[in-house]
Amino acid sequence: MPVMGVRLEPADEYTHELGPETSFNESMYVNVFDPAQRLGGFFRLGNRANEGYAEMTVCLYLPDGRVGFMYKRPTIAGNAALDAGGLTWEVVTPFEELTVRYQGKVVVLDDPTEMADPKAAFTANPYDECEVDLTFVGQGRASMFGGEPDRPHEAEGEEFAKGHYEQLVEGSGRVRVGDQEWEVAGCGLRDHSWGPRSWQAPWYYRWLTANVDRDFGFMASRVARRDGPGTRGGFVWEDGTLHLCDDVELATDFEGDDAYHRAIRSTLRSSRSGREWTFTGSVMNLIPLRNRRQDPDGNQLVTRISEGLTEWTTADGRTGYGLSEYLDQIVDGRPVGLAE
Repeated sequence: MPVMGVRLEPADEYTHELGPETSFNESMYVNVFDPAQRLGGFFRLGNRANEGYAEMTVCLYLPDGRVGFMYKRPTIAGNAALDAGGLTWEVVTPFEELTVRYQGKVVVLDDPTEMADPKAAFTANPYDECEVDLTFVGQGRASMFGGEPDRPHEAEGEEFAKGHYEQLVEGSGRVRVGDQEWEVAGCGLRDHSWGPRSWQAPWYYRWLTANVDRDFGFMASRVARRDGPGTRGGFVWEDGTLHLCDDVELATDFEGDDAYHRAIRSTLRSSRSGREWTFTGSVMNLIPLRNRRQDPDGNQLVTRISEGLTEWTTADGRTGYGLSEYLDQIVDGRPVGLAE
């Protein structure tokens, strides 16, 4: 069977022609953590132009353990730009530099797990004004993972992204929440995808991102399908080389009645490089997000996306930081992926 090719051009750093699919999504995401300030966060804007709105998320893990959070579905008329709900993305130089800016409010959560019930969390907690002005710098085309495959790779009804790429980055700039302000200098990971997307397409997935410093980091991905084996893979960025990984093992310790992930053990393997990397993760703070959609029969489908700010330790004792994102479909009140 021929190997599937992947295309990635500088033009892919910008928005793409809007497809005919109702669920067509074009989104950019980035996370960052500053170890000195003990401040982290992630930002996402997804244009769902054929549905007339964008999905806008701002999440800030504050040094005192609180979380500043905002989610909106602002109205949009097209896919010409990623600029909605107060969140603006600008590509300065493809594969090398982009900026993320936000101006608006965030709800400030002493207990971020209250977001399991968004209506209650947004009603019961205070709000503060928030400003974000961050610049993210990557190490060029050689550090990019992914792109757009040269033939369809997802079954109908299971689409999550026609094209998708990721890159480890350095982030710097300014974050303000209320009367507190921080100068941020840290590392993170950025993500860009386009094409049809349904949050209900995966049965569950685990997406792990980490940076030790600008010269070492990784991404591990495990996507499970309801009726198939799914995929395992990722990459390791080490001293200027991108190692493509085709296998990942992971085990998770879940906590409490809600079964949030709290500790992770994982190994990434690259058959091409003949190497493996082992690491453990400890979740420092976690906020559960929710997506709901009706299926064609009118049944309510519930998806939980638990976002864990995570401290990682490599096998040789180095410390890094990033996110562990656990998506699960919720069936009979329980996440479906607890066995892995």
